[in-house]
Amino acid sequence: MSSRHLPADERRSMTVETVIELAAEQNPSEITTAAIAERMQLTQGALFRHFPTKEALWTSVMEWVADRLMARIERAVEQAPGPLAALRAMFLAHVGFVIEHPGVPRMMFGELQRAQASAPKRMAQALIRRYGERVRALLEAGQQAGEVAHGIDLDAAATLFVGTIQGLVMQSLLADDHGHIDRQAPAVLELYLRAIRSGS
Repeated sequence: MSSRHLPADERRSMTVETVIELAAEQNPSEITTAAIAERMQLTQGALFRHFPTKEALWTSVMEWVADRLMARIERAVEQAPGPLAALRAMFLAHVGFVIEHPGVPRMMFGELQRAQASAPKRMAQALIRRYGERVRALLEAGQQAGEVAHGIDLDAAATLFVGTIQGLVMQSLLADDHGHIDRQAPAVLELYLRAIRSGS
């Protein structure tokens, strides 16, 4: 079905996905509403009926990212037999999400680099905080289950978990090689788990 004939909710969702596709191909800050409308075979006027400003559209993109990423992570965690397995599943689910949507980290880094406060930037910051809290909760559960060493700094361990994924993503962007993160993630993850595991 052409995007011209989609119901409003579906067109909004398709617009967000189009922005993420374009972000995988170019600098997100250079994406124009004209380019989005052209990709969707719409007029800019039709686009602005759903998103009155570019910031409103970027806010919806951040909502989409937060909802999809956290939902994927929670599904992975729920199926894990224990806290360490849940951390492994969370890490790999996140990596899989980035591989499927390479425009997402570009959007996230772009928003976080903005000097001025904005709704999309606040949402990106909130997602990182929420993500870090989820990691820390799993680390605490791991200590209670005897799987994670009791002497480690949980805040530092949570920061390292998030930073490890961000580092892999950044290296993938620098190399302009989306497969880099997929190849490196398993070995890097095992090093992290070995460092926090009880009895290591």
